[in-house]
Amino acid sequence: MTIDVKDASEYFRGLLLLISKDRRITDAETVLMKRIGKALGFEKDFCDNAIREILDNRFILDEPPRFSTGELAMKFIKDGLRLARVDDETHHAEVVWLKATAAKNGIEEDWFRQAQERAVHRGSDRTARLEVDDLTG
Repeated sequence: MTIDVKDASEYFRGLLLLISKDRRITDAETVLMKRIGKALGFEKDFCDNAIREILDNRFILDEPPRFSTGELAMKFIKDGLRLARVDDETHHAEVVWLKATAAKNGIEEDWFRQAQERAVHRGSDRTARLEVDDLTG
């Protein structure tokens, strides 16, 4: 699936906001975010700075992303659920934020619940294939 620059930016921004919900960034989250940033075509230094500064950046709007297609939004939510589990615990604020993203993109609650259940069963495998791996710019 092809992703344009605007959607790629929303994807990365949205996942940055997600990892900031518990007010701490773990090493596992950092590694996965760098992998995601690279897959989306962002420069390493940009990704490093964005991850390092997300907790203190008051200029980033804490608003769920809106994507150009529902399919892309579903990919984002699946990756978000995976990212939320990478530190072996999913925080309530992360789930609430991902649900808000689903609602903003017209994704049904039943689909979200099923995706969440699948993510729980998959566990926190840091090397597993992500949805972003199938996106091209």
